Amino acid sequence: MNDLVRIAPQDMAAVALRPLKAGETVSYGSGEVTLREDLPMGHKAALREIRKGEAVIKYGFPIGEATEDIPEGARIHTHNLQTLLSGEKEYEWKPIPPKARQAAPAIFQGYPRVKGRPGIRNELWILPTVGCVNDVAKALAREAQRLAGGSVEGVYAFPHPYGCSQLGDDQDNTRKVLADLATHPNAGGVLLLGLGCENSGIEQIRPYMGDYDESRVRFLVCQETEDEMEAGMALLEELAARMHGDRREPCGADQLVVGLKCGGSDGLSGITANPAIGVFSDLLTGMGGTTILTEVPEMFGAETILMNRCESRELFEKTVRLINDFKRYFEASGMPVYENPSPGNKAGGITTLEDKALGCTQKSGSSPVKGVLAYAEKVTTAGLNLLSAPGNDLVASTALAVSGAQMILFSTGRGTPFGCPVPTLKISSNTPLAQRKKNWIDFDAGRLLAGVSLEALGRELT
Repeated sequence: MNDLVRIAPQDMAAVALRPLKAGETVSYGSGEVTLREDLPMGHKAALREIRKGEAVIKYGFPIGEATEDIPEGARIHTHNLQTLLSGEKEYEWKPIPPKARQAAPAIFQGYPRVKGRPGIRNELWILPTVGCVNDVAKALAREAQRLAGGSVEGVYAFPHPYGCSQLGDDQDNTRKVLADLATHPNAGGVLLLGLGCENSGIEQIRPYMGDYDESRVRFLVCQETEDEMEAGMALLEELAARMHGDRREPCGADQLVVGLKCGGSDGLSGITANPAIGVFSDLLTGMGGTTILTEVPEMFGAETILMNRCESRELFEKTVRLINDFKRYFEASGMPVYENPSPGNKAGGITTLEDKALGCTQKSGSSPVKGVLAYAEKVTTAGLNLLSAPGNDLVASTALAVSGAQMILFSTGRGTPFGCPVPTLKISSNTPLAQRKKNWIDFDAGRLLAGVSLEALGRELT
């Protein structure tokens, strides 16, 4: 087995598959290199001498430029590599032939809905319209746990600090998010819980819900009832009684929407977990299903790969706006555009944003881009979609759920226990993490390094 992996033939750097020591002569494919210093797992070694100012190639693309001469066998990291990214760019569409794959139809056992896609869960949700009623929502969820069981697969409240003292797009997005969650297919019943004096109250949110199944949603304004706990429980009991009649039925995979996300990435994420998710994405879209890729700032440096896979010039131009609008947002806020990767990413071997982005976008597979979504916009086009949302794990994952994802595939190299409103399958980039954090990790993509094929891992995820 090789000790290093060289991802593309033209790469100047290879990634350590295990902790390596200075002085070791280690193999990568058909070559060998003697290490000049210790190399932690996930970190990069130079495969030849690299001169100061030279672009360093990994994944077949530049991940930055050398800030000093780097001898063969030396570690490449933040001390000798810096980003090449700067400001907005002019982009040219260079479309590549689509690589959409066809896959045999498949089914899953889901809960059909009168309106919209089927759910993969049948849960009872309590959605406060404003942070002022968070404690009421949580108290109702605690008392309503007795309603869980059978076809009621769980009772959950989703508190948040928003819903009042907001203006413009900020307020509009809060209303969209709450409306989209209130009509989410995984919720067999929803109690929308308002206070009564907030900016984004029930009467403001209801128009955003569109043509929804009224039998699945109830509304309660706390200021308008004498005992909000008693009134709330009565509505929850009514919803639960209706949900007990719901049953799982065979549903086509073309009705599935799966969000693609990564967090706590390391140097192996773009080699194991993210490419395995990419195989899954290609398989699902080949069945007529839908995947959504987000974290726009973590596309910086790999955005042209996605742009050139856009199915039309219109989608290309929307993707350009998606990228440049996020850069303008950072600049208008006086924040650095490329202050990424995180400390944990760097500890795991990721050096620059290009390095991170080229690994992150592996989750998109090779299928054409079929849609580009604004934040809080519901997905309508089957196939691979791009969604405007930040890299923050909780915000981006919630945005995926809001856009219609019934579940999320979440890769990680460092580990994270967080969850969001929809099931979030944690996929480790390395086997040591999967073994150490069995209570966090659901799927070990590190098995790729032990000989399991990428195609097999992707199919196993389906």
